Amino acid sequence: MTTTEDPRTAGRVDPGPLIRLTIADCAAKVLHSAVTLGVFDALAAGPAGAAEVTGRTGLHPRMADDFLDALTGLGLLERTGDRYRNGPLAEAYLVPGSGSYLGGFVELTNETLYGTWGRLGEALRTGEPQHLDPDKGGFVGDRHRDPAKMKRFLAGLDAYSDRMGAELAGRIDWARHGSFVDLGGARGNLAAVLAGAHPHLKAVCFDLERTRPLFTEHIGRLGLADRVSFVGGDFFTDELPQADVVVLGHILHGFSDERRLELLRRVAGAVRPGGAVLVYDRMIDDERRDPERLLSSLHMRLVSPEGSEYRVGDCRSWLREAGFTGDTAEPLLGTHTLVTARKEAA
Repeated sequence: MTTTEDPRTAGRVDPGPLIRLTIADCAAKVLHSAVTLGVFDALAAGPAGAAEVTGRTGLHPRMADDFLDALTGLGLLERTGDRYRNGPLAEAYLVPGSGSYLGGFVELTNETLYGTWGRLGEALRTGEPQHLDPDKGGFVGDRHRDPAKMKRFLAGLDAYSDRMGAELAGRIDWARHGSFVDLGGARGNLAAVLAGAHPHLKAVCFDLERTRPLFTEHIGRLGLADRVSFVGGDFFTDELPQADVVVLGHILHGFSDERRLELLRRVAGAVRPGGAVLVYDRMIDDERRDPERLLSSLHMRLVSPEGSEYRVGDCRSWLREAGFTGDTAEPLLGTHTLVTARKEAA
């Protein structure tokens, strides 16, 4: 006779993974705080002791040893004796001023995630999106009314779009195209990266009209105003600019399925014959098993009335229904999926 032992009494199931999951936000907060305090910048010049780090960052001596050793245990710092230095991951992505700096993205997530995810229980009961500031629109309020907050927000997006732009610059055969439109391109950072990598390209950033001053300042500072222009408007009510390629990054996840198809049909009218559409998001695998993608989808449901991530197969189906052909899907940056489709030549 075969019996099944109760794992609660058999002692065969290690509770460690459960405990680590329970306190996962603690590790994230250590990272966020290190970026905010400037720990990685303080160690950019080389190894330093805890007292030196506290003097450069304002970290209180009572907290320093545990905090710095926690960063070491997380793989962000390395320690030899009593001196600390940036680990490879921090050196590559968390030292301000480097071309691969992602600290802005870290600060962005710190500002936007915790308040909304603290209301997850309420959202699960009501189905309603949650806001950090209920008196203002948007999941961190109306940033456009606060220029300083808007610039911090965009700096966080830039940290990610730099990498995304570099990846798309090498992934797509841009020699076949002469122009592209970045829908929802904010202040034009991804467009600037692509245009910088391929000098023959002309770019248009399409976003809400109120974004124009931020775009003008940013693109002017980059010296690309002659090649990257801005068109203000609404995705669903205004005419989309014509181009060889239209890029939709982190756009479709903000809408319902019906609106996604509606927008892709409008995009099909904007893409010139023989051109292409590029769609990237944290798309859900078709089997719905990847927890990171599903958490991203849950986040979109938390912060928007109809948004969510969507399956790769659904995206490809919408593109075909909108009139595109030859769609392909491939991983992008390890966290996203890129779906590419073409518009038949006339």
